[in-house]
Amino acid sequence: MIIGGAEDKVRKPTILKHFVALSGGRDAHIAVIPTASSLGREVVDVYDALFSKFGAASVDAVRPESREQAHDPVLVKALDEATGIFMTGGNQLKLSSIVCGTPVGDAILRAHERGAVVAGTSAGASIQSSHMVAFGVGGATPKQRMTQVAGGLGLVGRAVIDQHFDQRNRYGRLLMIVAQSPQLLGIGVDEDTCGLVEDVAGELVMRVLGKGAVTIFDGTRMVSNAYEATRSSPLLASGVVFHTLPEGTVFNLTTRALVTQEPAIQQEDAAELAEASRDLRQLARDIAAADATPAAIRRRLKLRRGPAPQTPDPNQGDD
Repeated sequence: MIIGGAEDKVRKPTILKHFVALSGGRDAHIAVIPTASSLGREVVDVYDALFSKFGAASVDAVRPESREQAHDPVLVKALDEATGIFMTGGNQLKLSSIVCGTPVGDAILRAHERGAVVAGTSAGASIQSSHMVAFGVGGATPKQRMTQVAGGLGLVGRAVIDQHFDQRNRYGRLLMIVAQSPQLLGIGVDEDTCGLVEDVAGELVMRVLGKGAVTIFDGTRMVSNAYEATRSSPLLASGVVFHTLPEGTVFNLTTRALVTQEPAIQQEDAAELAEASRDLRQLARDIAAADATPAAIRRRLKLRRGPAPQTPDPNQGDD
């Protein structure tokens, strides 16, 4: 679960409730990794209270503060027993430099492979891709050197994830990375929005939840001058395929294509369709029984539906 940060925790905590449900609901054993945060125990207390409120059986803190602590077998054991892992926001470079390539990082990968839910918000979202935005400035235009890249956990391969995407205008920096590395799929996630990624028949498929959108930059066929641009000059990025994916959209990250969904039927349309279906069935029975003329059948349908609304007389005024 790739969450763009600032997920709703009070009014409509849909994303966090969904995380607990996928983690096992009342049987959920959740490990919270707050390493990226500077808030200390407070951030764990917030998620502990929320996840417990939503029915989780247990919530444990797994907080290595150095690569040495990331070798602690107690922390590794907590991750190995977790049905859900949640990485908080904060400094993603701190998170990746402490976790990636350590026993704690390996335990996260094992949990992912055995089917545990691995979720992260803000910094915890960025670290899930193979390449990660370490830091950088915002802006709509991609410019050379406007951001730096570090290695992530690689739960989503051949991709780079950015968060708080629309709210902090991070289009330019994500497009800069894609311009420099067109093989990477750029994934930008808005606040209070989640990309739920699942393995479907060997392919990674993402469904969007939340009030914002997920933006995709596909540079497979792009033309760029990133290899020769100097200093902070604007970059050429032509032929990039751009996707904006709101809630309910499904996107195949492996084939880099939108997954077509059946159109949703509105409640009013469904009721009207059901009534028409009932009328047709009755009409078929009447015709089969040969007990009425077409004119009589039309009168019967008219009576069943009730009198037609009266049209006001334009020549008659109010009393």
